[in-house]
This record gives sequence, structure tokens and C-alpha cells, in this order.
Amino acid sequence: MTVTSETTPISHYERIGGAAAVKAAVELFYDKVLADPDLAGYFADVDMVEQRRHLALMLAVVLGGPNEYAGRGLAEAHQSLSITGGHYAKVGEHLTATLVELGVPADVIADVQVVLGQVREQVVSAGDA
Repeated sequence: MTVTSETTPISHYERIGGAAAVKAAVELFYDKVLADPDLAGYFADVDMVEQRRHLALMLAVVLGGPNEYAGRGLAEAHQSLSITGGHYAKVGEHLTATLVELGVPADVIADVQVVLGQVREQVVSAGDA
């Protein structure tokens, strides 16, 4: 059997528009997060150009796009930040709102939310206060 575009499933990454769509989502997402007084403090000393690049690469992988991410693992990158479950949930809400605003299909958003649930323990390291 020959593999053709008709037999190869299209990835979520391709469905939403590839790199340009991921970049747009990351920009809008961080605009929302940095405007949120509960979350902005986590990014006070962060190089946001690099942060945006890292998230775009990670989001591409989550959506089935190219795996070009070579940064630290989620646990290593977030452990020292003492992120609470409540703040993690708010970040997830901002990401979901971003994807909805950009017209991403519901099944893609649902899959991203599943991944958010799967990696929660790698990011959350503090109890809710």
C-alpha cells in the first residue's frame, strides 16, 4: 500500500495552520498571562522572547508537529517556581481561551487539555494558599 495524503492523518499542528498558528497562539496566550496579576509575577525575571520560543516549540510537539524542542524538561524548568494548582489551572484557562479565540477546533482543544492534565504534576510544586 502506498502512503498518500489521503491515508496519512493530518496532525492537529497542520490542521490549525502550522508554525504561524502556533506562534499566534503563543503571543496571544502570553499577552493574557502577563496581564493576569495572579500570574505575571512568575515571569518578572524571565526572558519572554526565549520563553515564547520555548512554548511554541513545545506546543508544536503537543499538536503533532515537528519536535525541535531541546530545552529543560517540564519538572526541571518549573520546580523552583512553587507553582500552585490554582495558578496552573488559571494558565490552562488562558490557554483554552486563547485557542477558542483563535478558532481552534474543539477536538484539538480537548486534546491539549488532556495533555495539560497529564503534565500537571511535573509543573505544580506548591499547595494552594
